[in-house]
Amino acid sequence: MTVAAYCIYLAIAITMTIWVAFTLSHNGKVYLVRCFGHDEELATSVNHLLVVGFYLVNFGFIALALSTAGEPQNIAEMMRFLGWYVGIATLVLGAMHFFNMGAVTRHGRKVADWIHQQMPYDPPPAPVSPARTTKQDSILR
Repeated sequence: MTVAAYCIYLAIAITMTIWVAFTLSHNGKVYLVRCFGHDEELATSVNHLLVVGFYLVNFGFIALALSTAGEPQNIAEMMRFLGWYVGIATLVLGAMHFFNMGAVTRHGRKVADWIHQQMPYDPPPAPVSPARTTKQDSILR
């Protein structure tokens, strides 16, 4: 029963970690590009580093959780075991996500400000409004 519980836990936790990392990496790239002043190369690099760190922390947590886990003897204990450890793994994934978002937002703004100070900014030209037409102009058309 213990080996089955551990295998199920590992399958769920590892799959969940990989899926969350892929989803955050894939969908977060646009956010990172904007945070880093539209520097796509920097955003891609930071995105990759965040994914590696995310994997290291979460896989480390998953391994440590198994070292402190009990040994379920029946189905009810196995369900409690899985609920507890999958729940903790989910909370760690969520905490890591919010920590990463806060760090990227905080440091991304600094990088974007620095980039904008280094590069001259050419504002887009002001929109040209159409010339006002008079009643006489509309009659001539």
